[in-house]
Amino acid sequence: MGPLTGLRVIELASIGPGPMCAMLLADLGADVIRIDRTEPSGLGVPTDPSVDVTGRGRRSVALDLKRPEGREAALRLITRADILIEGWRPGVAERLGLGPDDCSARNPGLVYGRMTGFGQSGPLSQAAGHDINYIALTGALHAIGPSEGKPVPPLNLVGDYGGGALYLAFGLMAALFERQRSGRGQVVDAAMVDGAASLLSIFHGLMAAGRWNDSERGANLLDGGAPFYDTYTASDGRHVALGALEPKFFAEFAQRIGLPDRFVKRQYDAKLWPEMRAAIAAIFATRTRDEWAALLEGTDACVAPVLSLTEAPRHAHARARAGFVEVGGVTQAAPAPRFSRTTAEQPRPAPRIGEHSESVLAEAGFSSGEIAALCDAGALLQAAAR
Repeated sequence: MGPLTGLRVIELASIGPGPMCAMLLADLGADVIRIDRTEPSGLGVPTDPSVDVTGRGRRSVALDLKRPEGREAALRLITRADILIEGWRPGVAERLGLGPDDCSARNPGLVYGRMTGFGQSGPLSQAAGHDINYIALTGALHAIGPSEGKPVPPLNLVGDYGGGALYLAFGLMAALFERQRSGRGQVVDAAMVDGAASLLSIFHGLMAAGRWNDSERGANLLDGGAPFYDTYTASDGRHVALGALEPKFFAEFAQRIGLPDRFVKRQYDAKLWPEMRAAIAAIFATRTRDEWAALLEGTDACVAPVLSLTEAPRHAHARARAGFVEVGGVTQAAPAPRFSRTTAEQPRPAPRIGEHSESVLAEAGFSSGEIAALCDAGALLQAAAR
């Protein structure tokens, strides 16, 4: 039903942004087949598929890629695919005989997506790392945190998912678009350091214009330095988020909470910010978070309650838009974005490792004898029935 219905994707099991990218494609209708290892790999995939949210929507084939029979079976599946997603350290796929050259020899139209932290080249390409390391090199981590404290990791949203999964998905779609003209596939080298740096584009512009202090956190317009773009503690210890950047919105905010007009007239006077912040904090401390939400949500004051992960699905706006769904008994975000005609279906729970091994191979033209031979050789694992 989704806009990517008919797109065939092979995902070589990995962690972090690779599975997230594959989830995005599966959510929109792509047929994603994950090639899993036949033995526990330590890849971080939850034992219980019902809680493997980023693993939802695909089918699983468990192959031993170190065996010639397993590698050949994988190549036969790749021959039928539009996209391959690989998230291993540079050179690993080549050593297994599943690198871009190996795969394009079988399938010249294949778009080969490579997801790494540091990229396929450069002095750090072979180094281990995680989201926090990648965004540290881009300037993003330096910019996030309180003025008097150390940098704060923004979960793994900026590197793994924003700079990684989303840029990989965008690159794959761009390569598919180009393939319509050339008929040829290509390699998409998606590195989290590149994507996270790209996400910072506006801040490089602000810095060049002299409107961003790169030497101090919590001193700028969007990093909590401005009192009208920050979080505040309510009387019950919970928090509200204020984002009244524009003068007309700040004026409405001030009018609704009783902030003195002199602050409105000098909103962007940084010399007044400490006093302004103290005044806003004192007012917010007089009511609970939900009382402020009842007063200000839905207005142009640009105030929202800071919700927990548990609270977010219960918010009225999320409920009205069906922003969260229940899959396999687990509440999780609904597929995004939304389309006017090709509506995405309800996601399916993540598969068990090897759940679809035999059916996928049969669908790809493997005979029952070939499938049995793969199992006998230890190159294929079919999960037991539920």
